[in-house]
Amino acid sequence: MIKIIFSDMDGTLLDANGNVPDGFAEVAADLARRGVLFAPSSGRQYDSLRDSFAPFPQDFLYLAENGTVVKHKDQLVFRSLMDKGIAEEILARVEQMPEIYGVFCGTKSGYVCEDEYVPGFRDELHQYYTNTTELPTLRDVPDEPVKVSVYDPTGHADTRIYPYLKEFEDRVQVVLASKNWLDVMRFGANKGAAVRAVQERFGIAPDECAAFGDYLNDTEMMGAVTYSFAMANAHPKIKEIARYETASNVDGGVLKGIRRLMEEGLIR
Repeated sequence: MIKIIFSDMDGTLLDANGNVPDGFAEVAADLARRGVLFAPSSGRQYDSLRDSFAPFPQDFLYLAENGTVVKHKDQLVFRSLMDKGIAEEILARVEQMPEIYGVFCGTKSGYVCEDEYVPGFRDELHQYYTNTTELPTLRDVPDEPVKVSVYDPTGHADTRIYPYLKEFEDRVQVVLASKNWLDVMRFGANKGAAVRAVQERFGIAPDECAAFGDYLNDTEMMGAVTYSFAMANAHPKIKEIARYETASNVDGGVLKGIRRLMEEGLIR
């Protein structure tokens, strides 16, 4: 029987307006009654994820920062730091890229350059980072990085960011998180590694887990569970590796997938 459900946020659980879908409160309460833990799994900051689910009384397990930070009941379950020197080197490269914005994602806050904290970027940033700090420079940040996030406002991160950071792939993991965002983390740091750490901590097997995702940074998470669901709006590669498909995020695909698991007796 399924004991944990991992779900990506943007493009997966959240609707077109970035909101938790109608009916989530009832499904979350039903899962809690059945003893199933729901685990939002996102590139978002932990504080942002926690704030998103503040209206709901259930205890959730949070896989934040693409799985580099995992917390349950505000207690750290798992964390994966990246080398600070490499993070600073990547951000220095980003500074040379016009109209591209970098974030030093630390253990205490998300850090951005003061001169880049312009309205368009600020509004986008605060969708994913509710705890941010402005600094004159991202060198010698008083924190340790879990990842570096890079934002392209034109929605072409695959061509405007990735080609210029590919050279770092021999030292770190570079992955597209969406059309606008690219994340850089230490080797082996991803949602799948976080899922496996959770499974080990809680003594839960892959066939007791389900996962929902839509983009390339969900790849490893799909492979770490038995019941993997691609959204109808998912990237083609995610559809290839997921065992099941559900409706799109705008049609409440995660909730429909969970109800399907209940109907099939995999959640009791």
